[in-house]
This record gives sequence, structure tokens and C-alpha cells, in this order.
Amino acid sequence: MAKTTELRDPWLVAVWPGMGSVAVLAGSHLVQQLGAEPVAALSASEFFELQSVQVKDGLASPAPLPRSLFFEWRDPQLRHDLLIFVGEEQPSHSGYLLCQKVIEYAASRGVRRLFTFAAMATQLQLGTRPKVFAAATDPEGLAELRRVGVQIMSEGQISGLNGVLLAAGAERGLKGICLLGELPFFAVGVPNPRASLAVLEPFSRITGIPLDFTQLKREARAVEKNLRQLLEQMSHAAGQADPEAGEEWKVEEDEEPDESEPPSSGENRLDPRLQQRIERLFERAARDRSKALELKQELDRLGVFQQYEDRFLDLFRKAE
Repeated sequence: MAKTTELRDPWLVAVWPGMGSVAVLAGSHLVQQLGAEPVAALSASEFFELQSVQVKDGLASPAPLPRSLFFEWRDPQLRHDLLIFVGEEQPSHSGYLLCQKVIEYAASRGVRRLFTFAAMATQLQLGTRPKVFAAATDPEGLAELRRVGVQIMSEGQISGLNGVLLAAGAERGLKGICLLGELPFFAVGVPNPRASLAVLEPFSRITGIPLDFTQLKREARAVEKNLRQLLEQMSHAAGQADPEAGEEWKVEEDEEPDESEPPSSGENRLDPRLQQRIERLFERAARDRSKALELKQELDRLGVFQQYEDRFLDLFRKAE
């Protein structure tokens, strides 16, 4: 990586994809709106392995590895320049090493403070203004977070590199803040511009950098409209699928029936066939949280969401 000219008291913003793409959408918005310039990249081969090849007209070639790029922005008000890191993917291994490399380069450019963004899955309803949760690595950071009116995390975890970077920064003496945007737990697999906008608002107040959120608001309205339509379609489809009317849920050939008993409050006892379907949906949602929407719709349709609520929310206990 080539070191460029000196930055003025720079702050680092670092993001990777996570739930709802909240962090990477916010970081990319900063890069685009501020006109930040690319200045360096981390070696992809050090952290990622080739997983596939691309085929075009019968010819196979190696697929490109995810990029890890640094951008810089010069503050015209001469307060704090920004170094913005955007990772296209989180590695399956060596994640902490990648964080250390990010911090190493940032420290070499004079960075002493860092920000990350993440997501917090809750029972937020569509169209409701999301809250912003936050954590800091030092008391001064906490005081500043309280000043801008975000909700301080009392406990919990921030998983993934959007959280781990705080530890890597603290190891090098960098003060850190993580801002987490609230999003509906049933839609964690869908990009959520509204949550990205939510974390950028306190970031703007802390840094004094004015930001235009027109584009993010437009994208948020479009996403929420599509989600509402999807919910309505799934609700309608579920209403048409009435097991009592003769339609049966089928166990896929490659799946073994799950004989375990679901939680029960003594009400809404389900027949074994539906219990097995719920168990399969929980397994799929545990592997891929984008499947949580289908699970939520089925629990609602059967009138047993309260019965399974704690287990459902356990899928989203960690912020990311």
C-alpha cells in the first residue's frame, strides 16, 4: 500500500457487509457523497481463498477475490479528514488479522479515532423510525454518544468485523465508537437503507460533517414498499395453504423428520406434521437469516408466534 500525503487529524470509518447491509451501505454512501478518493488496498489473497471460477462462452477463469479498499476525504473546514475503509466481504478466517492490518495502515496515516457501523435486529415494525444503539471503547466516547441522543447498549455482543475492529483499534490505542441501526428481525437478509441513514445521522452530528440523505430516503421508501408487498403476498399465499382443507406439507426427500417437541404453552397444539415444518424452518433460518421472514409468516399464520417468540428472537440476539 502506498502512503500518500499527510492527513489532518484523521478519523477512520470502517465497514463490512452484515445484517441488512447496514454498515456497507452507510460507508459506501459516505464515499460517494463526499467524493472520497481511493488511496490503498489490502492484499485479498492474504485473507480470501478462491471459491469459484467464472465461465463465459465456455472459458473458465478465476473469479475476482473480494476487495478491501481505503478512501480518503479532505475536510474543507480543516477539522478532521476521513480515512474510509470498505471491505466487500468478511473473510471466513483471519478476520482479526484483517482488522489489525486495517488499524496498522490507519495508524500509519495518523488516525487516533475510529467509527464502525452495524445492525441491531429487533421487533421493529415497517415504517417505524429505527433507534440507534451505540457502544464506545472509552468514557469520553460514551459521553459524546449520550450527547447526540443515541441509546447506549447496556449489554450484548457485536459480532463480525464491524464489532471486532473496536478491539483491534483499542489494542493500538485508538478510541472507537460503533453505531448500530435498528432493523426488523424478519428482514435481516434485505438491504436496509433506513437503518444506514439512522446511523449516519449521529455520525454527522459527532463529526460535524453535513450529509444529504435524499438518496437513502428514496431507497428506504422503495425497500419498505417492496417488503410490504412481499408480506402481503406471503400472507395471502399462506392463507390459501390450509392443511385442514386437504393440502399437506411435504417433507423434502433429503430431510429427516424432526421428532423434537416444540415449546408449548398448553395452547395451539399443532399436529406433528406442522411441528416438523416449523422445526425445518427454524433450521433454515439459523443457517440463513434471510429465511426468517418465511418462518415469521408461518408462525403468525398458525397463531403460535408467542409460543415460539423467545426461540425466534434467539436467532438475532447478537448485533452485527
